[in-house]
Amino acid sequence: MDLKYGENPHQTAACYERFGGGGGGYAQLQGAPLSYNNLLDVQAASELSGLFDRPAAAIIKHSNPCGAAVAEDAKRAFYMARRCDPLSAFGGIAALNREVDGEIAEALCELFLEVVLAPQFSPEAKSVFAARSERLRVLLAPENLAGGGAEIRGAAGLFLAQTQDAPEDEQEWQTVTRAQPTEKQMRDLRFAWRVAMVVKSNAIVAAKDTATLGIGAGQMSRVDSAILARQKAERAKLKLDGGVAASDAFFPFADGLVELADAGIKAIIQPGGGKRDAEIIAEADKRGVAMVFTKRRHFRH
Repeated sequence: MDLKYGENPHQTAACYERFGGGGGGYAQLQGAPLSYNNLLDVQAASELSGLFDRPAAAIIKHSNPCGAAVAEDAKRAFYMARRCDPLSAFGGIAALNREVDGEIAEALCELFLEVVLAPQFSPEAKSVFAARSERLRVLLAPENLAGGGAEIRGAAGLFLAQTQDAPEDEQEWQTVTRAQPTEKQMRDLRFAWRVAMVVKSNAIVAAKDTATLGIGAGQMSRVDSAILARQKAERAKLKLDGGVAASDAFFPFADGLVELADAGIKAIIQPGGGKRDAEIIAEADKRGVAMVFTKRRHFRH
C-alpha cells in the first residue's frame, strides 16, 4: 500500500505485507487513511495495552507512552492514563484492551486523538465516533500482533531482524535491598516494568496505583530520564511520594536513584548487572528504598 508520505512530507513511503500473508490485520472502521507515523504508533499502542490481562489503556505519541493505566474498567483506565501527561496526549493514539462502548467513546472524544484502537466497538461507540469526527481513525485490533515472532527494520542499508521482546519469568526476580517491597508496591512494580518495555531508552517509568505518574523517555543519560519523569509528574500535579519506578536497564551511577528517591519513590525495579550495583544497593538501603533486580534488560531503540 502506498502511503501519503513517510515520517515527513518530503519522504515517499509504502507499507508491505510479509511474504505468505500475516499482515497487520487491523480492520479500519472509519477515518482518514493511516499514515507512516500512525502505523508506528499503533504498533506501540497495541503492544502496551496487550501486555495486561486486566482492563488497560495506553496513550502513545511518537511511539512513546504519554500515559498508561490498569483499572477496574476501561473508562477509568483511560482517565488515569490521560492524567499522566494530558499535554503530550493531545493528538496521540489511544489503545484499550477491552470493548469500547458508547460511554467510553464519549470519554475518548474529550481528547483530540488521531487513532482509537480496541478489540471491539459497540454500535453506540461507532455512532459516537462517526458523529464527532470523520477523520478520526477507528481500528479494530487483531488478537495477535506477533507477525510471525520477528521484528524487521532497516539500518545501514541492511534489514535487521530480531525476535520480539517479551516479559520474563518473575521467578528470576530478586529483592536485593534490606527493605522489601510491599504487596501493593510489587503490583505497581510489575505494572511499571511492563510499561518500561515500550518506552524508548533510556527509560524511567514512575507509577502508583497501577497508573503512570511520570515517564522519562529517549534521553541520552539515565539520570536525565529520571529528572524528566519527575518533571512530567510535577507538571501534571501528580505526587511521586510513595510511588515506584522502573528502569529499563541498570543504573550506571547512583544519581538516577537519588533523583527518584528525593522525589519520594519508595521501590525501584531494574535489571541489575552494572559495575556499581553494590553502590546502588547501598544508596537504596541508606534511603530505605526497596529494589528488585529482574536480570533482564528491555532496551528499545
